[in-house]
Amino acid sequence: MGRDLGLDGVVDHFTLSGDEVGWLRNKTGATRLGFAVQLKFLTWRGRFPKMRLELPPDAVEHVAKQVGVTASELGFYDFTSRAAKRHRSELRNLTGWHECSVTDQVKLVSHLVDVIWHDERREEQVRAELLRQMRVDLIEPPTAAQIDSVIRSALHQADERAVAEVAARLARVEDCPRRLDALVFTDPTDDGAQNDGPGTETVDSDGGEDEDDVESVLSDIKAHPGNVSLNSLLDEIKKLKQVRAVSIPAKAFTGIGVQVINAWRARASAASPSHLRRFDDPVRHVLLAALLAPSPSSTS
Repeated sequence: MGRDLGLDGVVDHFTLSGDEVGWLRNKTGATRLGFAVQLKFLTWRGRFPKMRLELPPDAVEHVAKQVGVTASELGFYDFTSRAAKRHRSELRNLTGWHECSVTDQVKLVSHLVDVIWHDERREEQVRAELLRQMRVDLIEPPTAAQIDSVIRSALHQADERAVAEVAARLARVEDCPRRLDALVFTDPTDDGAQNDGPGTETVDSDGGEDEDDVESVLSDIKAHPGNVSLNSLLDEIKKLKQVRAVSIPAKAFTGIGVQVINAWRARASAASPSHLRRFDDPVRHVLLAALLAPSPSSTS
């Protein structure tokens, strides 16, 4: 059998209520004990035991005393038998617990997205929230593959929602999406700026900075500053001017968690301009904005 729970755990999780004792009236011997331990294991772990070895020995002893059956009788109870399956069906009807349906999985994905979309992408944390919600809804966990599918779907939809939220904010700022696109849709080797050079600031006919000054700087922005020197300081000042020229809204990432922003920044940093061009507009704009935005610690 499994490990002992200890006195507190046994009392907390394997003590039968008056109603639960009443459910055993027409059962005797191994059937009575097997039914009772299946019930208490369900309310303890949120699922039925797959085999006798999962049951803590001290918990079995505690239940056996309550139902008036010797603990050794459990050895005659087959957890894979038709009778045990019938008992599980009966217990579902009595307790409200139920197997996870396709409809349940859809609702669970929706719940997870609502909880995690703005700040959580760690799979284990999402899994913990999923299992917690299944207990709240009295849903028995489905197969491991189905759980993984629910988590993947939730993570994907959560990122889509976060991207849509930030992209909408960027779109509300005049010319911001166009300036972001200019970072990847213009060939950096194209000398269309009349040889002004990547660090030269020019003024266009509308009185703003020349668009070419932004178009050719993506690789510069990604570059590591290197060892501190006068030249590296000047390079960082140039990058700052280039970033400011894109005009990322100050509140573009308000409410979006640090790990989400960092993940977007990493994706943008690792992607080539040709790769970024293949993304849908909202995704591309958000990834580039994350790359250019201030440190996430200051975007709350």
